[in-house]
Amino acid sequence: MQTFDLSRLLAEAKAKDQAWLEFLRVPSLSMGIYRLKAGQADQQRPHTEDEVYYVVSGKASFRAGDEMQAVAPGTLIFVERSVVHRFYDISEELTVLVFFAPPEGSLKDGATK
Repeated sequence: MQTFDLSRLLAEAKAKDQAWLEFLRVPSLSMGIYRLKAGQADQQRPHTEDEVYYVVSGKASFRAGDEMQAVAPGTLIFVERSVVHRFYDISEELTVLVFFAPPEGSLKDGATK
């Protein structure tokens, strides 16, 4: 078993001033914290794995394919692999827990689920 303290993870991500901080990687999934400042552009590209976002704090809009959604604390979003998506119009610093299944990047280069 592994346990994580969200407040410590958030403090670590903030102290490192990194947009992305992965804190768990096992054969079936990976997890991390994604932080974007107000007004910052989200530069992510489609991923080769399915992912779930859980908005911890902040406000923004989110686009996946042709769908758009306002997001705020408590919003959960599922995005299928290979779908173009990103956060935009970030009006308050955004902090998001991200879950990849299987782990981020594990399906690159023609690997399969």
